[in-house]
Amino acid sequence: MIIRIFKATIPAKLHKEFEIKFKEISVPAVKNFKGLISLEIARPSKWNPEEFVMISRWQKEKDLIEFAGENWNQAHIPNGMEKYIEKCSVFHYESIKLSDV
Repeated sequence: MIIRIFKATIPAKLHKEFEIKFKEISVPAVKNFKGLISLEIARPSKWNPEEFVMISRWQKEKDLIEFAGENWNQAHIPNGMEKYIEKCSVFHYESIKLSDV
């Protein structure tokens, strides 16, 4: 399993509008893809006051390629969302089964 963590820095004045669009545009854009195991989004906290995150879990690399294309290791921003994002990053990790620890 591959864990994908997308982080976006959003100016404070756009937080409310971005959160609505995050749920309406970004979540459905990801949920429609085969191989998605789970999806979570989170808003800023006092420790990260301008960062929103999306954490998705995928069965395999092939599924991420279908979702984000050959450059799946880069951020995939749905149309209409780019205007909110000051900066963003994406990270990928291979899951460790707890039975392996």
